[in-house]
Amino acid sequence: MAGPGHVTIVEHAGRQIHIVGTAHISQRSVEEVQRVIHEVRPDSVCVELDQSRYDALIDDTRWQKLDIFQVIREEKVLFLLTSLALSAFQRKLGDRVGVKPGSELLAAVKSAEEVGATLVLADRDIQATLKRTWANVSFWHKARLSTELMFAPFAVQEITAEQIEELKERDTINEMLAEFAKLVPGIKEPLIDERDLYLMSKIQEAPGQRIVAVIGAGHVAGVLSHLGETVDREALSKLPPPSRLTQVLKWLIPALVLGAFYWGYAEKQGEGLQDMLVAWVIPTSVLCAVFSAFAGAKLLTILAGFVAAPITTLNPTIGAGMVTGLVEAWLRKPTVADCESVTEAVLTVKGFYRNRFTRVLLVAILSTIGAALGAWVGIGWVVSLL
Repeated sequence: MAGPGHVTIVEHAGRQIHIVGTAHISQRSVEEVQRVIHEVRPDSVCVELDQSRYDALIDDTRWQKLDIFQVIREEKVLFLLTSLALSAFQRKLGDRVGVKPGSELLAAVKSAEEVGATLVLADRDIQATLKRTWANVSFWHKARLSTELMFAPFAVQEITAEQIEELKERDTINEMLAEFAKLVPGIKEPLIDERDLYLMSKIQEAPGQRIVAVIGAGHVAGVLSHLGETVDREALSKLPPPSRLTQVLKWLIPALVLGAFYWGYAEKQGEGLQDMLVAWVIPTSVLCAVFSAFAGAKLLTILAGFVAAPITTLNPTIGAGMVTGLVEAWLRKPTVADCESVTEAVLTVKGFYRNRFTRVLLVAILSTIGAALGAWVGIGWVVSLL
């Protein structure tokens, strides 16, 4: 049953559920969420948030607590960059329409508290979503997806007043994710379909007789299609193990290269080994150094990458980016002010390079890419010498 505005009212198991479909940068959505919650006075309010995004929404000082060294050591650089890129894209659209992204979710949280309703964080953990999505796409699609996400914040050009009004009524972020799902096979199920299941499961199990659910408009149809279904949320939250092929290649390639080194030493009395070492060291060192320089790394970091790349590419437990990232972080020493301004910095290319925190992330990821490309060149070169 359709309610006023963007509200759908359904009955399930003797309970009434009001689903409010929102646009994440719409002032009208903020007002509608507040109106519905105060009119219905529900027992529970479900929001399209997980714990980490809820914490980020209500804690404006979260960036001050980021430890760049911990991010690098725990190999979360790509995850953090992806999150920043999506946040920047949403922030830039929000600036155009004059509404802070996530305002409707924050309004739902505050309104739930005002009417004494239980707050239910209904979305799946963001890391589980991203890891399940990442595991479901091919290497080439991963490269394409990473590139599009990195450039998304810079793709928002000047828009007309009419377009601004249209954006206010659209679930822009979920629309963008739906477009990605069309372009990149494999991401629709973990990124959209599984979350629809998860959201509906949490909504229909929320305590009380009257429920208000605040979710992106792009999820409403999918969520309603699963009303009444039994869902194994634990299975949907399970992190996928690395594929066997990935695990095998991680160790097989270094083993083959080291085996080639041994063959060069044993069969050609050391001369072959020298040629193979040159074939491996030059591309890995040079490309890692070039990509580090492109990221704006300091000279000592570039030299560290140059020395480390031939070794780290033969060691599956450590990447070149961990070495360059830690060295760059030690040299640049990002401050609390840098962390606080991260969300502003990622809105422009210049800001990305000027902010010391984001510069370190950029150095870590680009040096990793350079070393990896160098390794593939090196493999070909070494094989040609056999």
